[in-house]
Amino acid sequence: MSLQVRSQVSLKPFNSFGVDVQARLFAEAHSDADVREALAYGLEHKVPVLVIGGGSNLLLTADIDSLVLRMATRGIRVLSDEGSKVVIEAEAGEPWHPFVQHTLGLGLSGLENLSLIPGTVGAAPMQNIGAYGVEIKDVFAGLTALDRQSGELRDFTLQECNFAYRDSLFKQEPGRWLILRVRFTLDRAEHLHLEYGPVRQRLTEQGIEHPTASDVSQAICSIRNEKLPDPAVLGNAGSFFKNPLVSSALAARLKGEYPDLVAYAQPDGQMKLAAGWLIERAGWKGFREADAGVHKLQALVLVNYGGATGLQLLSLAQRIQKDIFERFHVDLEMEPNRY
Repeated sequence: MSLQVRSQVSLKPFNSFGVDVQARLFAEAHSDADVREALAYGLEHKVPVLVIGGGSNLLLTADIDSLVLRMATRGIRVLSDEGSKVVIEAEAGEPWHPFVQHTLGLGLSGLENLSLIPGTVGAAPMQNIGAYGVEIKDVFAGLTALDRQSGELRDFTLQECNFAYRDSLFKQEPGRWLILRVRFTLDRAEHLHLEYGPVRQRLTEQGIEHPTASDVSQAICSIRNEKLPDPAVLGNAGSFFKNPLVSSALAARLKGEYPDLVAYAQPDGQMKLAAGWLIERAGWKGFREADAGVHKLQALVLVNYGGATGLQLLSLAQRIQKDIFERFHVDLEMEPNRY
């Protein structure tokens, strides 16, 4: 067996919160064969297999009594090039931001608004990652996944993935599908999305009147670096809560009480509220209890100041949820997967 399985491994280096819990067993997959070996090992030894990527969407609250399989597969390839449209495929273990930069280096646009998002390519479709007006579904060309129930490979189209706001089929059927590689349709002609958030303003401040996709990427990187802490310095999982969807009636009532409420109309008539605004308005921004806290510059980010446990971070998140519901009658949903 080529797969190297280790016992009692600390997962601190493998989750961006930096929570120190132990995995009963740990292995890294560098190929499809490694993936199948790990799943076979789990069946043979009657131990569950927990698949992780970059660990940037995990909140670990206890030791993991499983075989933790970290996807470390690498490879990027152009599948088709029709001049203006290019389909490019990446293995699940490719780090997301370097992949985005690689596509920009090839002169391809489409992923620039998703720059500097932590994690891996394989994790990106799980929650249909999005930022600054662009989501994975907007550039998605397909993916290949292993059905853990049947052992068969399946190629998914855009429609089959059931993408929604921070959601997909792969979240709706947890533990069934193991994403192996993902395909994207990118453009040589630039169709830039500049209207969401402070992107255009940042470009103007930089004196850029006719931006390229790379200019947009650099602007978004600078914005994110100012707003979000580096997990290598301060443990965090990025945005901890989803922006809640509420009825237009509730949004109107809240707007009447709080004129500065941040809300965006949705195609289905609902309103998307800015979770960060709600949390900051409730006074949680900068809160700290022991080593668990809310970031001083971005209320949407929970942080580990060094020694926080996953349970302490979870308790803080639940207190915030309770307070937001009591104040605004809005339910906040946590983004990270909890184990």
